[in-house]
Order: sequence, then C-alpha cells, then structure tokens
Amino acid sequence: MTSFSHKPEGYECPFCCIWGINRPNQGTKLSDIIYQNEKVTAFIASKWWPNNKGHVLVVPNQHFENIFELPADYAGEIHRAAQLTAFAMKSTYGCDGISTRQHNEPAGNQDVWHYHLHVYPRYVNDQLYQTTGAQSDPDERSLYADKLRSWIKEYMKV
Repeated sequence: MTSFSHKPEGYECPFCCIWGINRPNQGTKLSDIIYQNEKVTAFIASKWWPNNKGHVLVVPNQHFENIFELPADYAGEIHRAAQLTAFAMKSTYGCDGISTRQHNEPAGNQDVWHYHLHVYPRYVNDQLYQTTGAQSDPDERSLYADKLRSWIKEYMKV
C-alpha cells in the first residue's frame, strides 16, 4: 500500500544525504552516528531542544516517506535501535525518562519527508513540548554521540 507523496518537487532528502556526504557546519555529520546496521541508522539530531540536548533520530537506511510506506521489518529494526538508544541515554545522560515521537504527513506535523523516530532524553519539568528546537553545534553533538556510541559498543559485546 502506498501513500501520496507530500515532498515538494526537487526535494533533497537530508537523511539520504548522510551516507557519503559530510556537509561542513550544517546538518548531520557522519560523526553523529551512534548505531547503524543494514536497515537503520541512529544519530544525534542536529536540531536540539534547550532542555533535551543530545536527542537521537532513528531512520531507515532506505528512503520511505512515512509510516504508510514503512515495511514492518524496518519498523521492527527502528524500534530495536530506539530501545537500545533509550537504555544508552538512561545510563549515560542520567535522564529521568525517555519520550519517542514520530510525525506523518503535513497534518501530522511531518516536515522531513523520510520516516524518522525521535528519541528524547526527558527530565522532570523539562518543558519539551513548550519549547522550540534550534540548530546545534557539531562539536557539542560529538560529545553526546561519543557517550552513546561507547555505551552501545560495550553493550553489544555482552
């Protein structure tokens, strides 16, 4: 079953650009990647909310616009990666909880036309839903990526 595409003509997918293109000082860098397998990639998001720094996006490596196009085997891998990320955040960030969220189509607030799942570290009274995101510093992102990558690497050894 396929859905109507909402991406504008000439749309360049920012997530498809991650593999092989490392744009200077903007967007996602290869160093932001914390986990990757044959189906999915998890990386530190370049847009941060003020009290929830270091949140992660989990995306399928193949381009699917939204949940309506996403095959079930990719959905399973995305949620495995999200769970792994949640454990890593709880251990390394010391957060009080985790939120995940995902948007589909314009009425669902989707604004990037490649399926992605947000994994946010949550803290008591962090006001995630009352604040707005802004572009983050790639050097600051690398500190968060290193923490999560190291935890995941150790976990995968077990």
